[in-house]
Amino acid sequence: MAPRIQPPPDLPPGRELELPGRGTTWVHEAPGPAGAPTLVLLHGWTATAGLNWFATFGPLSRHFHVVALDHRGHGRGIRSRERFRLADCADDAAALADVLGVKRFIAVGYSMGGPVAQLCWQRHRDRVAGLVLCATSRNFGNSAPARAMWATAGGLGLAARVAPAEWRRNLYDRVLERRDDGSPLATWMIAERRDHDLRALLEAGHAIGGFTSHDWIGEVDVPTAVVVTERDTVVPVPRQRKLAAAIPDATVHPVPGDHTVCSVRPDLFVPALVEACRSVATRADLAVSS
Repeated sequence: MAPRIQPPPDLPPGRELELPGRGTTWVHEAPGPAGAPTLVLLHGWTATAGLNWFATFGPLSRHFHVVALDHRGHGRGIRSRERFRLADCADDAAALADVLGVKRFIAVGYSMGGPVAQLCWQRHRDRVAGLVLCATSRNFGNSAPARAMWATAGGLGLAARVAPAEWRRNLYDRVLERRDDGSPLATWMIAERRDHDLRALLEAGHAIGGFTSHDWIGEVDVPTAVVVTERDTVVPVPRQRKLAAAIPDATVHPVPGDHTVCSVRPDLFVPALVEACRSVATRADLAVSS
């Protein structure tokens, strides 16, 4: 495991947390005001809780108890030889709430975290008080290029299962090194990604491509907000808006940024996220401090 590098100042310290019967994950937590509603933040593909949400903990924790975990195979998340499943990530989030003594929470998902949040509602309806879905969709594999990309990820995932661990690590390190521009933030971001399990990452890509909530997303019966990244070339804007239109009474919160806006332009993303979370909490009759 790579040595830790100083994280951004607003990111609360992380810690290992055992989810009984599931494994050990990594969690960042900001307590927020006494009695505040809980947000469980669910990060995107190839990110970590820290990478995806580092700029949001301070602003969100003025109103909420904020918890974020690394997903399976990502960062310091659960390690398993089982094939990566989005449903397992949703169950991990519910198990995390159990360990922390949280009865109900608002699931906040970004990109891949969007399907995880949707599955949290589908699989744990008594636990999810609301949804905030950011830069995400009901499905990701409708076009021929997308299907080809996700299928390729699946094939590479199978290859990674039999490839020597040292070979996988060297290949991944070479990819990361090309992204280092020498800035403290870039160096920290690369250090976060060094802990990924390449095999699980590739399997996660395949799982994203196979996900669809098209048949049941209209049944969502909790307050929902959709944060639309209006210059997104990864998750097309029409798909994000179709997601919002499919959920009864969902509110839309536009952000003038691309798919990396959460980390590259938090000044644009964070106000919309806070507004979306407050909107959901208010409609769910959860007490939110002003």
